[in-house]
Amino acid sequence: MINLPRGTQDLLPEQTQKWQYVEEQFKALCHTYNYKEIRTPIFEHTELFQRGVGDTTDIVQKEMYTFKDRGDRSLTLRPEGTASVVRAFVQHKMFGNPTQPTKLFYIGPMFRYERPQQGRMRQFVQFGVEALGSADPAIDAEVMALAMNLYQTLGLKSLKLVVNSLGDNESRANHREALVNHFEPHAHELCSDCQLRLQKNPLRILDCKKDKDHPSMKTAPSILDHLNNYSKTYFEQVKAYLDQMGIEYVVDQNLVRGLDYYNHTAFEIMSNAEGFGSITTLSGGGRFNGLVEDLGGPETPGIGFALSVERLLMALEAESVILPIDEALDCYFVALGEKAEKKAVELVYTLRNAGIQVDKDYQGKKFKAQFKAADRLKAKYVVILGDEELENNVVNVKEMSTGKQEQVKIDEIDSTLKRFVQGGIS
Repeated sequence: MINLPRGTQDLLPEQTQKWQYVEEQFKALCHTYNYKEIRTPIFEHTELFQRGVGDTTDIVQKEMYTFKDRGDRSLTLRPEGTASVVRAFVQHKMFGNPTQPTKLFYIGPMFRYERPQQGRMRQFVQFGVEALGSADPAIDAEVMALAMNLYQTLGLKSLKLVVNSLGDNESRANHREALVNHFEPHAHELCSDCQLRLQKNPLRILDCKKDKDHPSMKTAPSILDHLNNYSKTYFEQVKAYLDQMGIEYVVDQNLVRGLDYYNHTAFEIMSNAEGFGSITTLSGGGRFNGLVEDLGGPETPGIGFALSVERLLMALEAESVILPIDEALDCYFVALGEKAEKKAVELVYTLRNAGIQVDKDYQGKKFKAQFKAADRLKAKYVVILGDEELENNVVNVKEMSTGKQEQVKIDEIDSTLKRFVQGGIS
């Protein structure tokens, strides 16, 4: 027997129903906010993620699935969605569209080679939103509002929005100098990764999992103390818009996010649900002014977020949220007799063409066994056709919840059953 690869999962029908429901809620909410779907390739040129995500990140250094194709080109299974969306934005010159900002969403599998654990897979599904072309702090607040709305729409209540500012280039340069001066005396005590980060990108030290409990972390200089006037004003405006919408948040000066392209607004949404687990982050995002230019486009500000669908479903389970999924079958067709069986194939096809969800027996089961099958499928109606009914050109339709039964002409079966499904047998 061949098993699935480590860090991946099979989603069986009872699970995919939940996934489909959640995805439809995503799409409906994005429609409300006027975000349009974009679909990008599952693999891209490796250089895209080296330039877009940052070569000092754990993702690029340790977690990417990279391979050579037959043309000796280096390709990588996408580890996240933003770089691909921005690449498409630049390649297709979407910055030239008359309607700006360009508001996009995506959903699809991502791939990272990391230690599998609950809610963290090597293949995982990410939903994300990107707004490109506006430096208005109001759109930062809009993106955070959309993210919170997604969780709230699905019934989650134990949520915490955490925000921070990483500042503009000047603010980051000042903070970088302060971090280098702070961590250099302790460099020999830090892990090998952080020793490299100290020179390349010291901000990444604050996001280190190995050294998170080192005493120097607690006294590290805060970015908020190094923001220039523009960055301070921008962050205050973002918070003011959140206040205006009544969205509660907490400022965390240590929130830096794990990707190099972030600046100004950074945020995460966490679950406070009991039993959710030690890793509480549900989603995260922030502003990435400069990424479009890094990938060959014109100066274009942007902001977005991404969430893991797996972790969302974990949070729903932790809060005992039952999704309103209708698992009932509209109709089950019971046929008895050789002639009736042949006619049933035709009538099932007719009902399906009328938009009615219907199934039938394909194993030659007896009458009682077919009714048991209808019960297991939670069929709302059972259509019964025997040789006697066939001679009289009728079927018997039984409403399973009430036991009511009505005889219907065969040539009226589609219109009558559609009426029953919508309003019941009167």
